[in-house]
Amino acid sequence: MRCVQPHAVVTGASSGIGRATVLRLAAMGYHVYAGVRRARDGESVQREAPAHRLTPLPLDVTDRQQIAAAAKTVEGHVGGLGLEALVDNAGIGLTGPLEFVPVEAFRRQFEVNVIGQLAVTQAFLHSLRTACGRIVIVGSIGSHITMPFAGPLASSKATVTSLAHAFRQELAPWGIRVVLVEPASIRTDAIDKLKRDAERVVDEFPPGTQALYRFTYPEMVRRALAQERRGSPPDVVAQVVAKALTVRRPRTRYLVGKHAYLLSAAAHLPTPVLDALRRRLFGLPRPGSQANSR
Repeated sequence: MRCVQPHAVVTGASSGIGRATVLRLAAMGYHVYAGVRRARDGESVQREAPAHRLTPLPLDVTDRQQIAAAAKTVEGHVGGLGLEALVDNAGIGLTGPLEFVPVEAFRRQFEVNVIGQLAVTQAFLHSLRTACGRIVIVGSIGSHITMPFAGPLASSKATVTSLAHAFRQELAPWGIRVVLVEPASIRTDAIDKLKRDAERVVDEFPPGTQALYRFTYPEMVRRALAQERRGSPPDVVAQVVAKALTVRRPRTRYLVGKHAYLLSAAAHLPTPVLDALRRRLFGLPRPGSQANSR
């Protein structure tokens, strides 16, 4: 006998926005497949969900075999009913001066945030088409406005935005709605990880180059993290995701989180004005002020 609850798959469900989303959807009556890389994370989130509403799903979005196995597992459960919802949320954040960002680390950023999103969506499209399901892609306000030293993350999210727009147009003939959700300042456990990662980035600057960004990059991180700690809780994003999956006519994109609309509006300022504003916000040196330094 097939389960008649609506079904959803959420990637990156172990913490933050993903965790808040699977718990909210489960509470709404969805049978949620929570994509996690580690079994203990799946067990942890399952304990918080209503009984029999959440199933941990081993899903590393960079592992093709795991993606195929996950799609097979879900299709085997939903059968001819199909999959009502896919939330592409998995992602990692890499920051640092582009001058010194290791190419392999940059490539990994795109493998997870972009190629992983694409591969997962492709794998579940057959089941989504069966149910005329919906896809919610979690992007970032960074696709509107790029902050200094956030080039790796912002560029990956800008690409995700392009994928969302393309999918929305291409899948419309089958009634599959594709919605882009763009969070701004969200308070998650990733804040502490970003601080540790930033310290490691500075330690790994090439010999003899530490002075170039030794003060500006850590100061930018300090100020950015202070803003993030005052950000909105992850559940505000989960609420928007739930809305995008359930309202009759969802918007094509939603801004969510503290300062989201302010940052989106700021992106339309003249570039010199916006650059000056970012320098002031993050304590960056004036243009040309380091020209004669060694």
